[in-house]
This record gives sequence, C-alpha cells and structure tokens, in this order.
Amino acid sequence: MKVNWKGVYPAVTTKFTNDDRLDFAGFDKGIEAQLAAGVDGIVICGSLGEASTLSDDEKIELTEHTVKLVNGRVPVIYNIAEQATKVAINTGKRAMDKGADGLMLLPPMRYKADSDETVNYFIDIAKSVPLPIMIYNNPVDYGIKVTLEMFDQMAEYSNINAVKESTRDVTNVTRMINQFGDRYSILTGVDPLALECLVLGAHGWVAGLVNAFPKETVAIFRLIKEGRYNEAVAIYRWFLPLLELDIHAKLVQYIKLAEVCVDLGTEAVRAPREIIKGAERERVLKTINDALAIRPELPAGSWGVK
Repeated sequence: MKVNWKGVYPAVTTKFTNDDRLDFAGFDKGIEAQLAAGVDGIVICGSLGEASTLSDDEKIELTEHTVKLVNGRVPVIYNIAEQATKVAINTGKRAMDKGADGLMLLPPMRYKADSDETVNYFIDIAKSVPLPIMIYNNPVDYGIKVTLEMFDQMAEYSNINAVKESTRDVTNVTRMINQFGDRYSILTGVDPLALECLVLGAHGWVAGLVNAFPKETVAIFRLIKEGRYNEAVAIYRWFLPLLELDIHAKLVQYIKLAEVCVDLGTEAVRAPREIIKGAERERVLKTINDALAIRPELPAGSWGVK
C-alpha cells in the first residue's frame, strides 16, 4: 500500500496478557479505535510499543497480525531499532515479507555512531529493503542528531522520504522546509509540540496519546490543515496536560493507564517495566481524570471519516 507520510500515525502500544504473552484481542480493540477515528497509518514496534522487550519473532508475529487486521485500510509502518546494520536489514526484510508498507528507522542503538556511520547505516538499509522509510530524528532520547547535512547526503535515495521530527526544536521544521522543500515529509513526533510543528508546516503527527484519545488527535490535525486554528488551539489547550505524559521516561505506563481510563487497553507492561503505584500513580490518574471531567465536544468536521 502506498505511504504518503501525511496525517496522524499512531505509535501504538503493544498489549500483553497477565501471563506476559501478546494480547491480540486487546491490541485489536485499540487498532480498531484508531481506524474508526480516521488515522492515516499505524506504527508498530516502536519505543511506546515496548519494542526493546519484544523478541524478533514476536515483532514479526505482531507485524503479520497487524497487516491482516488493518487489511489495507491504512499503511502499516514497522519500526527498526537495532545495533547492527546486518540485523536491521534482516528484520526489515522479514517485516516486508509479512506485508509491512514502510519502515521507521532509528539510528544505530547503544553505539553512538558518528555522522558518516549513521548515514551509511540508513543508506545500507534503504538500498537493501525497498520500502518507504521515515528517519526517526530524536537526539534527546537516542543521542544522535540527524543534521540537515546528513539529510542532504541521503536525498538521492528516493525511498528515504520522511522524518519523524523529535529534536524538540520547532525551528527544525522550518529549516528542513527551507533546505529541502517538499523532498522530505515531516511528521512531528513530540506530542506537546505537535500543534506548533503542524502550524509551521509539518505534514503529519506520529502521536502517543492518540492511543487513548484518537478522535481529539485527528481533529487537531485536520482543523489545523483546514486553517481552523482557533478550534484546534482550544482542543490543544485542553489536551496539553495529557500530551505531556508522552515526554516522561515512563510514557509507556502513563499512556497505558490513560488507555485503561477510556476502556481501550490494560496496564500490563513487560518487565523490567512495572505498573506505576503510590503517589506517582495518583498524580497521573489526577491528570487523566481532570481532563476527562472537562473533555470537550469536538467541533463539526469529518473526524472518524477517511
């Protein structure tokens, strides 16, 4: 399926049973809620999807399952976060064989590659796996910044065609557009900065709190793209305390708790993560419940319709 790298792409959580197996029934419920809200793609096996705790076989099993469930309604994007180029290429090929429509690529993990090593890592994967690719640029969490010069080196590879912009510097959206025009699609990847990036011209939003609030996320994106800024800002101001849960080290636990509060998931996480408790749990629950108590009615629009 063609990937146009525009719109809302949920980075979905991975659901687990109480005995630590993949919970496909719970996963399916969450995916269907995203599709019903009108999202434009699904990103699996990302950081929010607890990819670092999944076995290679589980990742491929989840890919095959998601592709069958989605059944061509939107593209399915498989995230690659590996240490070795050879391993990254192999997992990309396996995901492609199971029907993944595109890839999201993190820089090499653990080893802090220099700029040439990072670019060559991306290019080697692009040359070996003929799928559309979105580069995940997140120096805050992963220690490697993909600079404009590095994107310039990759520009000749036509299947490297998007970036998940998570530098937390909103001016980077403008810098990318000024440098490359429409060569790369830009998808904002930091929930609390999403509105600002979209107003500056980002083409999409790889979102986290969308797992619990899909309609609000889609509404904000579409209102901005329709020029209905005041309506988008009103929802965003309500949403911001929730969106800030996405930039905490325990974003997985926080967002899964939000899913529980709206009946779209469970709190089950995979060790070493643990369900939050005590004062921390009460604080996060208060943020969620305070927002739910004043959850806004969405303005008229095509939310939920592709």
